[in-house]
Amino acid sequence: MTPHISPAIITRIREFGESDLMVSYLTADRGLLKGVAKGARRSRRRFPNCLELFCLSDMEYEQKKRGDLVFLHSCRLVDAFPGLRSDYHSLALASYMAELTEVLFPPGVVDKRIFELLKNSLHALDEGFRGDILRILFEGRALALAGYSIDLDCCCQCGRRYAGEGRAVFNRVKGGIGCLKCEEERVDSPGLAPESINALRIIQSSSWDQLKNLELTEEAIREITPVIRLHMEYRVGRPLKTAKFLP
Repeated sequence: MTPHISPAIITRIREFGESDLMVSYLTADRGLLKGVAKGARRSRRRFPNCLELFCLSDMEYEQKKRGDLVFLHSCRLVDAFPGLRSDYHSLALASYMAELTEVLFPPGVVDKRIFELLKNSLHALDEGFRGDILRILFEGRALALAGYSIDLDCCCQCGRRYAGEGRAVFNRVKGGIGCLKCEEERVDSPGLAPESINALRIIQSSSWDQLKNLELTEEAIREITPVIRLHMEYRVGRPLKTAKFLP
């Protein structure tokens, strides 16, 4: 079988046997894969400094006829994103984004857009993009790509269309917003101003080129952050292991 080459982002690595590595990586064309790199802990020729967490590499691999594992032939480093490795919070956020990607897009689910989102987010983190903003941009867009968009068009209780005026309240069970006649603002049902709702709409539907230039007010950041957290926790069904390392 002819080996296949894919741009790949390494999301997880562990030692396997005496000299091998077990590598999980996200590709644009085949989704999340897991493979064995034979002799990777000894070979500098086939795997020259390219099997590190969050590295973007051109991965050459062969999918086996049986089982889920692939065989890694070699790889070539494209970008190591060194900037995100020099700061604890950046490294923690990269780990969190990688874990969220694995949860929302498990093996067998292929979407080029999540690969591009993760790649661009790692690049932004490498360049010093503000972490709290990058986190909500990534969470909101990743959830939307996975089919978990928050419904911002109408009240999830009475069905009245939201006209972009006045505050609304997030309902995590229904995954949408409610009007003030049907919902009451509480800690577990945070409110959103029109500007925050519009920003969240952009986050859920935009490409990275639009997201990276999105101007968010401090109020919008403060309001959107708990909404996305509550929405994600409810839809995913469990807290992410890496979330505890984030501020």
